[in-house]
Amino acid sequence: MKDTPGWASPGSAPSDGQEPGASHPAEPADRPVGTQPADQPGADAQSPGAKWSKEQPPAGPGQWSAPAGSQSPDRNAGPTPPPPRPGPGWGGPPPAGPGRGYPGGAAGPGPAGYGGYGAQGGWGAGWGGPPPAAKPGVIPLRPLAVGEILDGAVTTMRTYWRTVLGISLTVAVITQIFVVLLQGLILNGTDTTALGDPSATPDEQFNAMGDAMRASGPVLLITLVGTITATALLTTVTSRAVLGKPVTLGEAWRDARPQVPRLFGLIFLLILGAAATVLVCLLPGILVSAAGSSDAGAALMAFGVLGSVVLVLWLLVRFSLASPALMLEKQGIKKALGRSAKLTRGSWWRVFGIQLLAMIIANIVSMIAVVPFALLGAALSDGGIGGMVDASSDLGWTYLIVSGIGSVIGSMITFPISAGVIVLLYVDQRIRREALDLVLGRAAGLQGYGPSANGTTPGS
Repeated sequence: MKDTPGWASPGSAPSDGQEPGASHPAEPADRPVGTQPADQPGADAQSPGAKWSKEQPPAGPGQWSAPAGSQSPDRNAGPTPPPPRPGPGWGGPPPAGPGRGYPGGAAGPGPAGYGGYGAQGGWGAGWGGPPPAAKPGVIPLRPLAVGEILDGAVTTMRTYWRTVLGISLTVAVITQIFVVLLQGLILNGTDTTALGDPSATPDEQFNAMGDAMRASGPVLLITLVGTITATALLTTVTSRAVLGKPVTLGEAWRDARPQVPRLFGLIFLLILGAAATVLVCLLPGILVSAAGSSDAGAALMAFGVLGSVVLVLWLLVRFSLASPALMLEKQGIKKALGRSAKLTRGSWWRVFGIQLLAMIIANIVSMIAVVPFALLGAALSDGGIGGMVDASSDLGWTYLIVSGIGSVIGSMITFPISAGVIVLLYVDQRIRREALDLVLGRAAGLQGYGPSANGTTPGS
C-alpha cells in the first residue's frame, strides 16, 4: 500500500531520477553514510556527499550539525564509521498491540530501532491512532458515539428524503384518517368532566378514568399499528443507508413484507409482557385491599406501581433491539428477543440514554409542528381555544382535521428519527461485539475488508 501516506515503508520511495521499482546493485553495509563506493562509475572521490551541500552551517550549541559523511575524510584513515544507532526512546516504533496504528497490532514499517514514516509525512509521526474508518454511507464503520448515531438518523432522512418521507407520509396519513374518524364518530361524546372536578366522588372519578382509557385505547392501538409499519419499512431504508445504497419505496416494502406479521407478534408479546408485569406488581396490594386492610393495601399498591414502572422500563430497553434483529436477520420472535438481550447485556444504561435522548429531541421537534396546528384548529372551531382545556366540550370536525394535519407533519419527523436511532444502535452494538463492520465493508465493496486468514469473520 505504497500509495497511501503513512503506510509506506521507510526507504521505499524511489530516489531522484530513478523509476520506482528499479533494481539497484547491493551496497556494502559498512560504507559511510552519504558516500559512494570508489569503484562506482561516475563517483567523485573528492565529493563524498553528493546528496549534501558543500556549505554546511557551523556546528555548535543550538545549531544543526553537518550530517555524517559531509566532511572530506582522510583517504588513508579508512572508512568513516557509521553514526551510532539511536537508543531506546528515540523514535522507535511502539510495541505491537491493538490500537497502535496498524490493523491487528502489527509493528510499523521500517527497520528496528527507527521511527516509522507516520501518517503526517514525518519520521516517528503517525503513531497516535488508527487511520480514519471507512464511511460508505451515513456512519463510519467503527463503534459509534452518541452524536454519530443521532447524526446518522438525521442524515438518512436528509439524504434519502424521497423514500423516507414517502413512507412516513403514507403511514401517517392513513393512521390519522382512522384516528380522526374514530374520535369524531365514536369517541367525541365521552364525558371526563369528573376527572377535573374536586367535588366528584371516587366512583365518579373512577368511571371517568375508565371512559378516558376506553377512549384513548383505540387511538393508541391505531397509532401503534402505524408506528410498527413505519418502523418495519424504515429499518430497511436505514440498513441500506449504512452501506450507501439507496432503496425505493417498493423495494423497502418487498424486503420488509415477509417479516411484518412477525413484527406485529413481537410488539403484541412485549405489550402482553408489560401488562403481566404490572399486574404481578399490583396483585399484592389488590389482595390486601380486598382482605379489608385499605391502608396497607394502598401502601403496597404505591410500591407496586413504582416497581412495575422500573421493571417495565428495564424490559422494554432490554428488548428494544429485537425489532431490527427480527427485520434484518430474518429471525423469529423468540430468537429476536434473545438477540436483543445479548446485544444490550452490559450496555443497558447506554442504550437507554441514547433512546431517551432521541425521543426527547424527536418529540420537541414534533411539538413545534403539532402545537401551532392544534391552536389553529381550536381557534377555528366553535368552542375556541378555551375548548381545548374544557373536558365537557365536544371536539368539532374543524379542530380534528386541522390538528390531524399537524400530527401528520409531526409523525413525518418522529418516525424516521426513532426508527433510525434503533437501527443504528443495533448496528453499533453488533460492531462492538461481533465485528459487523467487516461484514458491512465487504457488503459495500470496500478494499481491505476481505475475509480473515482463516476464512472466518471475527466475532462470528
